[in-house]
Amino acid sequence: MDLLEAAKRVRENAHAPYSGFKVGAAIRAASGRIYAGCNVENASYPEGSCAEAGAIAAMVAAGETRIAEAVVIADSPQPVSPCGGCRQRLAEFAGPQMRVTMVTLDGQRRTATMEELLPFAFGQDHMKRG
Repeated sequence: MDLLEAAKRVRENAHAPYSGFKVGAAIRAASGRIYAGCNVENASYPEGSCAEAGAIAAMVAAGETRIAEAVVIADSPQPVSPCGGCRQRLAEFAGPQMRVTMVTLDGQRRTATMEELLPFAFGQDHMKRG
């Protein structure tokens, strides 16, 4: 199964009773394994979780810590990028050149690197003391 197919499949499992906006995400770890996640809303808005966060959690739970590639899919008129929080989450486990492909259900695509999505990303190097 490829990343897009994994993201499409998991999107169907999204729990989005409040917004109706289902999102699926799939990431390929450095090992080549694919991890997927979907958004999960709850009545205590905005305490739900994003699709990207779910995919990352599955990857980390499996003992992996490096993302090689990511795909995000949603039913939207144009490709939807990860939210600001998920950009930071992705950056934590990916290099600046890691590609994120954003896709609509009708097949529109847009690809950007992490550096393009999150320029001047905050990371571990910022917390090192001289």
